[in-house]
Amino acid sequence: MAVARFARYGVNKGAQKADSQIPNVTVSQHTFLDGTPTALIALVPMSHTAHIPSHRKPRQSASKSALRAGVAGGVLSTIAVAGAAGPAQAEPVTQTIEMPTITSGFSTAVAASAQATQQVALDLETQAAEDAAAEKAAKTAKKAHAEAVRKAEAKKKAEAAAKAKAEAEAKAQAEERAERASRTTERTTLSASSNSSGSSASAPSSSSSNVSGSAASIVAFAKAQVGDAYVSGGTGPNAWDCSGLVQAAYRTAGIDLPRVSQSQSTAGTQVSLNNLQPGDILYWGNAGSAYHVAIYVGGGQFVGAQNSSTGTVQRSMDYDRPTGAVRVL
Repeated sequence: MAVARFARYGVNKGAQKADSQIPNVTVSQHTFLDGTPTALIALVPMSHTAHIPSHRKPRQSASKSALRAGVAGGVLSTIAVAGAAGPAQAEPVTQTIEMPTITSGFSTAVAASAQATQQVALDLETQAAEDAAAEKAAKTAKKAHAEAVRKAEAKKKAEAAAKAKAEAEAKAQAEERAERASRTTERTTLSASSNSSGSSASAPSSSSSNVSGSAASIVAFAKAQVGDAYVSGGTGPNAWDCSGLVQAAYRTAGIDLPRVSQSQSTAGTQVSLNNLQPGDILYWGNAGSAYHVAIYVGGGQFVGAQNSSTGTVQRSMDYDRPTGAVRVL
């Protein structure tokens, strides 16, 4: 076994030697402390074929070698300084060196960072408030728009309803005027016919005070409805049309009449307007196609549901002379 001889490196330069039991050793650095036989640097055993180039391991890169050499040199230098200072007597400290502080710059940077963070948080909070305000304003505007549309539609519907009502009233008035004009024309025709035949057209003198039996019931019911409203298709109890009133009056006497004026104008025996009795049915127009009916109540008077403007009234036959009459009783 070969013996490796190590020189030492340190403060005290006395001749010393240290033996190693590792064979074929190559020392990377001669480094010993005084009185220590053990090497401070790991010894690298070498192969017995290391002198042959083909058996050598590839060299490490220059950068890795430089890095390891630098680290090793720094560690060894530190240990050498520590070893040299160990045995020496420590001298009292006669001067204190104040090391520069880094807290001032660091605290300034931290403060600046905190201020920047606070500013970002403030900006985000402001942006969130602005977004919330904008969203609220948009919702309010949308709600106001919907309300305006609703009011506009309601106003439009009200105007349409008012227009329809006005048109209905105008139509009713026009129909009433046409009805009166038609009755006036027929009355003129009948008067001319009566005059040409030399007959008298004086109204009958029968009085309702002499009425009895079924006729009295019919006349009493008809007079009791004076003042009620006129409604097309009305059958009572507080609103009537012309044929609905006549039908209800005759029902009090136990007589069922047809519902419409055309049929009622042919429901009984045709009688002359000069020979009327209370309870007779008066009609306007031709028999079978009459457009209006009423009940003769005596004394030259009749009761009928005239129109929406007048309602149910009692009038003289001279007010609107009928075309003919029928007797059912």
